[in-house]
Amino acid sequence: MDLVMKPIGFVQTDAKDIPRHWSLSDVEGKLIIDKKYQDGIKDIKSGNDIIVLFFFHKSPDFSPDKLIQFPRHHSQRLGVFSICSPFRPNPIGMSVVRVLKRRDNILHVKRIDMLDGTPILDIKPVVKKDIWFKE
Repeated sequence: MDLVMKPIGFVQTDAKDIPRHWSLSDVEGKLIIDKKYQDGIKDIKSGNDIIVLFFFHKSPDFSPDKLIQFPRHHSQRLGVFSICSPFRPNPIGMSVVRVLKRRDNILHVKRIDMLDGTPILDIKPVVKKDIWFKE
């Protein structure tokens, strides 16, 4: 089975030092969404938290020796699926960013932990039970 994904946009940021995780980041940037997908972000508002799925485009090819890694912030070696390392069998990342404003096809956000030029694969809402689901 072949999987083919096409980016819906890319990340734009001037930051050179990117935090290792979105939960530690105050870095601001933009999510530049391809204009053909612009209608898909029409309901995203300032203050929304959104999930960004992206491709670790600067990561080297994965090799079996990366199944166990020694993250900088841990004192032990851990399995790749229990950490947020960019060295993965499928180099897909996920971050939760806060929307500052939306203008046309551009989402201005903070909590960036992605490099400038990072391809965006998808955007999803942060779902809160009391907003989306009525009992």
